[in-house]
This record gives sequence, C-alpha cells and structure tokens, in this order.
Amino acid sequence: MLLKAEGLRVAYGAIEALRGVSFEVEEGEIVTLLGANGAGKTTTLRTISGLLRPRAGTITFNGRSLIGTAAHDIVDAGIGHVPEGRRIFPRMSVYENLLMGAYRRRGDLTSDLERVYDLFPVLRERSQQDGGTLSGGEQQMLAIGRALMSRPRLLLLDEPSMGLAPLIVLRIFEIIREINDNGTTVLLVEQNAAQALKLATRGYVLETGEIVMTDAAGALLTNDRVRAAYLGEGAG
Repeated sequence: MLLKAEGLRVAYGAIEALRGVSFEVEEGEIVTLLGANGAGKTTTLRTISGLLRPRAGTITFNGRSLIGTAAHDIVDAGIGHVPEGRRIFPRMSVYENLLMGAYRRRGDLTSDLERVYDLFPVLRERSQQDGGTLSGGEQQMLAIGRALMSRPRLLLLDEPSMGLAPLIVLRIFEIIREINDNGTTVLLVEQNAAQALKLATRGYVLETGEIVMTDAAGALLTNDRVRAAYLGEGAG
C-alpha cells in the first residue's frame, strides 16, 4: 500500500472538517475523492501534504508515518501537490516556476525539464514568459509541471479542471492519464465527477467530512445515488 490514512480528524477551530476519514491508495492507481463543496476534499489533500495537522488519525506513505512531518520533507518523501487555484508565481517566468518545483533537489535538472516540456509543449514555447501572462489552461499545465519537477511517486491534484474550457479540460485529463501511465500514482479531487470516474481506478465519496461510499470507479459511475448527487442525473 503506497498511501494509507486512518481515522483522520481535522478541525478549523471548533469546526470539524474531517471526522474519522480513512482511505487507501495503491501504487499505480488513480483514486478520486468526490464530494460537494465543503465536504473535506481539499482539507484531506492539505493534511496529506503536511499543510494541516490532524487532531487524530494516522497517515502512512510507503510504510512511513507522515504525522508531524514538515511539508518540505513530505515533498522529499515523494508526494507532489498541485493546489486548487494553481498558485503559480505570476511574476516569475515559466522556467523559473518549474525550477521552484525542484528547489529541494540537487544536480542536473535537464532531463526533468525535458519531461515536463514533452508533456506540455506550450510551456517550452513560453518558457521565458511570466507565469501570470499564461491562459488559465496553461497555468494549470504549469502547476502540474512544477509538481512533477520534484519527481513524485504520488501526485495530489486538487480541482485541476476548475474554470477551464471543455476542450482544455479534456486535454488536462489526457495528461493526467499519461502521467499515471508513466508510473506516477494519482490522488485526484475533482468536481467534474463524470470525468474523474472515467479516469480513476477507484473512488471515495466524502460528505460533511466523512467517507460515505467507496467502490470501483465504474461501479460508482452507475450508482444511482452518485448519479443523482454528482452527475446531474435522476436516479432510475
């Protein structure tokens, strides 16, 4: 098991955002977390990457506990995080943004840059442009590329399709598949439930900080409750 979370409880002051969340991600999978706004999906990813500390529960990655581990050490351990809203550095060039993704690494980064540029040819073309001048889709590609520069075994993706045109959304999901095919495990938070389930191996459904359902992605796609709540279809 690559990643295992058990009994995670996370609170913002008196408000409990996660209430005993448990889930697993096996090496090579794409696993998706589904849920409405406020369900706890982003909180889950931020807790895994060390940006939030749980009140209770355990997180184990590759056999090692992550509880109490600093965020930069979690990056070193092999977890990359693409946050909601992209959060690129708008006044730094595309090239400089990518280098920031490898700030904890030493040595020649040429092969890693080439890998990112091969995945996202537009970033090669715009390598000297400021990140803030890119379109929304290009900024999302840059955010993913920046995370890949740390050579993660597990990539956390938070709402990668948010605010993007439909054709760009399809391309982003194609790229996520390619990243996974190249050996990177993916934990995906995504409001576009239909696309996420078509891409994923398995899925978990979060409601008000609790896991209420888990199944193979194909089974969730045909589940009446999931279809009614997240796919915009009536049960039937």
